[in-house]
Amino acid sequence: MLDEKQQKNICDLKAQDYKTSLGFRAGFPFGPYGASIKHFLNKSNAVEGLLTSDFNGISVTGLYQFEHWTGWYPGINWYWGVGAHAGYWDNGARYYPDNYPGGGVLGPDGVFGFEYTFDEIPVNIAVDILPSFNMIGYFGWNGISSGVTVRYVFDYTKHHRTY
Repeated sequence: MLDEKQQKNICDLKAQDYKTSLGFRAGFPFGPYGASIKHFLNKSNAVEGLLTSDFNGISVTGLYQFEHWTGWYPGINWYWGVGAHAGYWDNGARYYPDNYPGGGVLGPDGVFGFEYTFDEIPVNIAVDILPSFNMIGYFGWNGISSGVTVRYVFDYTKHHRTY
């Protein structure tokens, strides 16, 4: 059982313990790969920007995220959000048919994931999925990208959590 002080410590740490982070996103199983920057606007709302590339193309994605504590362990949060992407793909890009001539695409995105910020080091790890749809350019389903992101936390404060 947790005493009153331990319960208060956990409640105080339900939201993320950082403001801004920057890192690398590795998509799996086949990409995309690229840079990620995440910035919290308040304890439970964040914006994330992705600059990614894979298989003959490049894309910029902006996401607005709603962050929630899992209740399982301090530092592990789940999040969901919405956003949009803009990109350019050459013909033969893996998401599109063989007769796709290439060009710009634009459309909405979603995100759902989990992230953990370490207590002792300024590192954050996230695992998520990003479904997307193209509305301009090639019209249609753009697939579900999944990925692991490792970020350096800039304004890190070392925590000594008690459980």
